[in-house]
Amino acid sequence: MARFLTQRLISSFISIIGATLVIFLLVQLHNDPRELYVPDSGYGLTEEQWEMLGEKMGFNDPLPIQYWNWISGAFLGDFGVSLAQQVPVRDIIQNRMRATIELAIGGWAFAILLGIPTGVFAAVKRGTFWDYIARGVAIVGQGAPPFVIGLLLIVIFAVWLQDTPFYLPAAGRPPQFDFRNYILPCVALGWPAAAGLMRLTRSAMLEVLDSEFVKLARAKGVGWNKVIYKHALKNALITPLTSALLLFSGWLNGALVIEIIFGWPGIGYDALFTAVNDNDFPLLQGTVFFFVIIFVIFALLADLLYTIIAVSYTHLTLPTSDLV
Repeated sequence: MARFLTQRLISSFISIIGATLVIFLLVQLHNDPRELYVPDSGYGLTEEQWEMLGEKMGFNDPLPIQYWNWISGAFLGDFGVSLAQQVPVRDIIQNRMRATIELAIGGWAFAILLGIPTGVFAAVKRGTFWDYIARGVAIVGQGAPPFVIGLLLIVIFAVWLQDTPFYLPAAGRPPQFDFRNYILPCVALGWPAAAGLMRLTRSAMLEVLDSEFVKLARAKGVGWNKVIYKHALKNALITPLTSALLLFSGWLNGALVIEIIFGWPGIGYDALFTAVNDNDFPLLQGTVFFFVIIFVIFALLADLLYTIIAVSYTHLTLPTSDLV
């Protein structure tokens, strides 16, 4: 375990360095990096201010020095100042993080609670009518783009059912907590993920149910429910749980499409999307760096979780004394 952890930490560090190098070089590959910060149609700097900006941002230093100055500041939480908003990028990310976390938790909970039980049910009912229904719904869920699901939910629950008890608002995150405002964006975000988890869980369950230790347990007279929930499910959950962890990390980086459709003031909409529209490169650069750190951390946690679960439940497929 210690060797594995060391290897994963080293590879994670290399991934962060590689990603930050790409971000840094995207600036340097431009003819003049200041043009990315201050476009012709942007903030109206004079020629003197233009030269002062180059000196202030250290563009006259050698590239290795420039990279070190930026990466050392980024690891300390100093992402620079937003050109459009004139506030620290760190403050923008912190202010939008809560809305993104709330949306990610809601979508993740919906995906877990719908996808995994449905996958188990479809595997147990393999080849039946309910199995075909679950697989059909999963295919539709994975095939439909998130913006289509979001728009359909808005049309149905916020327009057609507006004057009924089933009306659900689609006007974004309210200043005060209201559970009804979270339903549509969380369902739109979690539906494709629930479909993917359902298919993963079903495939994993079918593989476990066809294994030798399950057949042995059934031959010894172990009840079907005990085989499913005590032995098969524990082994089958390894892949879905680790995949769900990576899904959550992706949503923490901002569910851009869903946030735009529902006007949700999260990182994806109020940081990344705004930075691209305003050509606010410090905000874009800091946001992407933050995304990379989040994803690498959760990828490391997913690997550790996979290893721990695999080691913990390996014995379930070997001894036969526990099957009775």
